[in-house]
Amino acid sequence: MKVLISGAGIAGPTLAYWLLREGAEITLVEKAPRLRTGGYIIDFWGAGFEIADRMDLLPEIRSRGHKVERVRVVNEHGKEVAGFAADVFDKMTHGRFSSLPRGDLSAMIFRKIEGKAEIIFGDSVSGLRQMEDGVRVSFERGAERDFDIVVGADGLSSKVRELAFGAQAQFEKYLGYKAAAFEVEGYRPRDELVYVMFTEVGQQTVRFAMREDRTTFLLTFEDGTVGGADTPEEQKALVRKRFGNSGWECGKILAALDSAKDFYFDRVSQIRMESRPGLWTNGRVILLGDAASCVSLLAGQGSSLAMTAAYILAGELNRAGGDYARAFARYQERFGPFVLKKQKAALRFAGSFAPKSKLSLVLRNQLFKLMGIHWIADLAVGRDLADHIALPEYS
Repeated sequence: MKVLISGAGIAGPTLAYWLLREGAEITLVEKAPRLRTGGYIIDFWGAGFEIADRMDLLPEIRSRGHKVERVRVVNEHGKEVAGFAADVFDKMTHGRFSSLPRGDLSAMIFRKIEGKAEIIFGDSVSGLRQMEDGVRVSFERGAERDFDIVVGADGLSSKVRELAFGAQAQFEKYLGYKAAAFEVEGYRPRDELVYVMFTEVGQQTVRFAMREDRTTFLLTFEDGTVGGADTPEEQKALVRKRFGNSGWECGKILAALDSAKDFYFDRVSQIRMESRPGLWTNGRVILLGDAASCVSLLAGQGSSLAMTAAYILAGELNRAGGDYARAFARYQERFGPFVLKKQKAALRFAGSFAPKSKLSLVLRNQLFKLMGIHWIADLAVGRDLADHIALPEYS
């Protein structure tokens, strides 16, 4: 089977890994000129953790990841006003929990397929023409080529989804927030293994000290406008405008923005396609990861869900013995209900990143103070940390 995968984030390379094991011929195309590095810190747990174990990635994840010791909420003077010991997450996941940069996880998976699949950087899909025996694909730069199936794993603003399913506006559910993330070297102060949060009504600034004298920042803020700020310069200007008058270390953090590596900026949205008859499929084209069912950046489980989806899709393709339509249907039956529940759960988290009122902020901080009590922590987040999905043992 000749498979084109668009997108070299988490979902695409994971799918490539499992399909390569079954002898598929993989072409992976990525519009970026190189593999994306850096990015925000993700909390990695759940079904994706099990998939990573089956890919022999856990030793590296534990080596590169961080065991966060404390979540600390500070006021404008840097004084702690709320917080809790982060081992509560470790206990609820039985030690299968790690925090690491998304780019690090992506690189680990990519190294598993490097040299085994055809990988094309700096190009993207520009046209799809379905035929009886395959899909003829046009590229922005390369020549037309034929594939048996095409997988869109190209993120929230998926080009494959646009070509095969229609405009993004009909599937995107904007949650009313925007987020920026970046990394710098040599920032001071450093609070080792502490996730430090400064939250105001409508916005939040987070910093986390990593290895090799690196510090990563995540800034989220409420914004009723879906579009705007298209270029990195405009995006940085918007971030400076929103956080320029904030207290704590915000002035110093904004000053460090000029030396930032791999600046990330995006709106916080979900992709909801459940009302569509074919869900994520159109003939020989199928969507995967954020392109199909983005739960949103603030949900904290996008990478884990992407790996889970890729594993199931690859397994069903193998089981179906070339019957792609049957494999696509089984993939959607297994993964669809599970991820739709995750999307609904994610909506509850969004407000904690940028509370919309002083009362909401006070209530969130009070909950953080009580998170050290196990039964309260389990009541607050336990059901969202549990992944109720059976992962088949595909041969």
